Amino acid sequence: MLLSALLAIVFHAQAVETVPFEVPRSSVVELEDRTSERVYPLFIKLPRSYPENPQLHYPVIYLTDAWYAFQIVSGATRYPMGSGKMGEAILVGISYSRGDSGQSSRFRDYTPTRDRDWQSLTGDAASHAGFIADTVFPYIEKNYRTEKGSRTFIGNSLGGLFGAYMLLTRPDMFDNYILGSPSVWYDDDVILSFDAEPTDKIRRVFIAVGGQETPDAGNTIHDMVEGARQLYSKLKGESRIKLESKLLLIPEAKHETAFPTTAIQGLDWLYKKS
Repeated sequence: MLLSALLAIVFHAQAVETVPFEVPRSSVVELEDRTSERVYPLFIKLPRSYPENPQLHYPVIYLTDAWYAFQIVSGATRYPMGSGKMGEAILVGISYSRGDSGQSSRFRDYTPTRDRDWQSLTGDAASHAGFIADTVFPYIEKNYRTEKGSRTFIGNSLGGLFGAYMLLTRPDMFDNYILGSPSVWYDDDVILSFDAEPTDKIRRVFIAVGGQETPDAGNTIHDMVEGARQLYSKLKGESRIKLESKLLLIPEAKHETAFPTTAIQGLDWLYKKS
């Protein structure tokens, strides 16, 4: 009898393990960049209240590195958004081009200049920003109830560099920017040499970096902390962009661990309810 009960428990556990986990209220669509003919999956998650409130329109949070960032941001916002402590939003993760490795896709799409010291193709940020503006935005805004004037960008590492590039060169693409551990070091700090394009609207910019992201800490060959500070100072000094900004140093965090804190603290800063 005891053996039968144990076997039943084991069988049940095995059966449960075969059921795949799915992010609630999420779906995946694929969009083609007509310029490059590359295809990019989008991971989309709707707010809990979306089906019951057809009159409501929602902000949209766009994420790079979707395979990594989408799950983190979805999980981290579940309680604050569900409990009313944070405003609800649609999540859109922009993944890597189909058929390419994640590394080659992000090296190419998130970097603003061609660095010939790299073996991988780089420097396609302008084209990728155009794909987001001309293809991703129209698709999301046609098919979902989005709130005008409320787009947030979240990018980490090279994704943070990409966000800084868009803020400087196409500041009206997004209203808010969360830049995690931005790779300011890329191509000899080239992002610091970009002149800002003018915009009349206030942009809210949250920059965060791990306190251990320095060569002295043995975590990275680049001083990400100093890079984040230099980017923050540059943006604060830009007269043609009106900013409300914040720089957060995350104690004890390394490059591999800083992003979850960056994402939730940045979103809390942007969307928290009193």
